[in-house]
Amino acid sequence: MTQPVTLSGRPMMPPPGAPAEELLIARFRGGARGLFWSALLLIAVCGATAFFFDNLPDGFQNWMLLAAAGLLVLLGVVIPFLVWFSRTYTVTTRRVIVRHGLGARQRREMSHVRGYSIGVRRGIGQRMWGAGTITLSNGLDAPLSLVNIPNVTLVHEALADQIEVNQILAHRDAQSMGDTDPVS
Repeated sequence: MTQPVTLSGRPMMPPPGAPAEELLIARFRGGARGLFWSALLLIAVCGATAFFFDNLPDGFQNWMLLAAAGLLVLLGVVIPFLVWFSRTYTVTTRRVIVRHGLGARQRREMSHVRGYSIGVRRGIGQRMWGAGTITLSNGLDAPLSLVNIPNVTLVHEALADQIEVNQILAHRDAQSMGDTDPVS
């Protein structure tokens, strides 16, 4: 019996008992809407600094102005951007991976084959932008949250499909192993 083949030439399902190749489905970050206020702050700080530079009565105050502007940009623009940029979500054919952290990176995974429940929470602002927060819970480990995900319904459907496919493959492999058992 031949396996159905996709356009890339790879079989859609591996033969029974063979390990399934792990393929990347999606890699994304949370929505960058939260950086709107950081961008607005950057524009305001640049405009105010340009307006007040050399318009202050003492030359020493120019350095104070630049120091205050730099501190505002660091705390209100750079750090929020780095926090947003440091969190990535990866969905493969075997698992969901969440990585985050600036200095010390943390990584959490949840396997599709073990199965998990998918909860979607969407606030008013998130609904306007098609975003949401997905919570994955398998009942054993702490829930895994994917925060502020764009196209949340598409990601939800992809995760549900991957759970189904992985459980079908695991069930098929378990049955094929049972058929080759000489005792039965």
